[in-house]
Amino acid sequence: MSSHSVPIVDFAPFLDGSAKQQAADQLLGSFKSYGLVYITNFGIPAGEVQEMFDWSKRFFALPQATKMLAPRPDSGVHHRGYAFPDQEKVSQLLDSGDSATEADTSLPSVKESFDIGREDDDLMPNIWLPDHILPGFKESCLAFYWKCYEVEKNILRALALGFGLEEEWLVKHHRMPDNGLRLQHYPSVALESVLTNKVARISNHTDFATLTILFQDNVGGLEFEDPNESGRFWPAPPIPNSIIVNAADFLRRWSNDTIRSPMHGVRSPPDAVARDGMLPDRYSIPYFCAADFSTVVDTIPGTWSADYPKKYEPVSVGEYVMKRLYDGY
Repeated sequence: MSSHSVPIVDFAPFLDGSAKQQAADQLLGSFKSYGLVYITNFGIPAGEVQEMFDWSKRFFALPQATKMLAPRPDSGVHHRGYAFPDQEKVSQLLDSGDSATEADTSLPSVKESFDIGREDDDLMPNIWLPDHILPGFKESCLAFYWKCYEVEKNILRALALGFGLEEEWLVKHHRMPDNGLRLQHYPSVALESVLTNKVARISNHTDFATLTILFQDNVGGLEFEDPNESGRFWPAPPIPNSIIVNAADFLRRWSNDTIRSPMHGVRSPPDAVARDGMLPDRYSIPYFCAADFSTVVDTIPGTWSADYPKKYEPVSVGEYVMKRLYDGY
């Protein structure tokens, strides 16, 4: 496996209806083989993506004391607001039946982040800067959040067609977008400290909801584990005007393990150019997609049979995701 063997799916034929089933089959096939896929022509213009990156850079350039005016609570389950470098302790957990058990101790992750959800989320209300600081930031974040939700629904429609289901089958479980938009900044760090495993930009982990949509800048460093060789990682370099979409643990479970949930992390890109021994700043914007917290889901039809029975009992989405949030941070 190399990064170039991960398919790049042109999503335009799905969105315009000219070749929906073909795009759906490509998408699901990549999820089954690798747990991830590159997608181009996904529905958000490149200029709007760049505008969100510009807002992200303006936010993280604020003084630390200013960013701390929108602090993420110490509670591990309230993922909203600003998290300072190393506040978030990423631990990889093994999903074992209905419980999550710790698999390893992670390296320190050198990053800071700002998390946004829907404004009417009573479980995890948003935490914003005071209105007079960075005017327009809140409105731009929320607008981008909802644009990502439209992308998510179209990806879910394609996956449903790939499974041979009615197109809205997965979307109907994602009507209330219990999702998270995260702005991430990886400050400049010594290349030597990354290469010698003293720190990671973010240590190896799997995501744990349905799927993650990732926008990344041109710095690189994202790596995914080889599906055929545990412990071997390959780069997933930036491809202009594309997103990377990876499946997460809940979707793997929901699909009866027919879809992979890939281990991934951020290190030094293989062609890293360090200035004075320092890796450049890196920015990324993941959008974490979860099924409705209020629902209980059973195994996706068609992923089990008498010869390949269900591996998992029905599970509450909210209980599963909140437990993983609590246990993992």
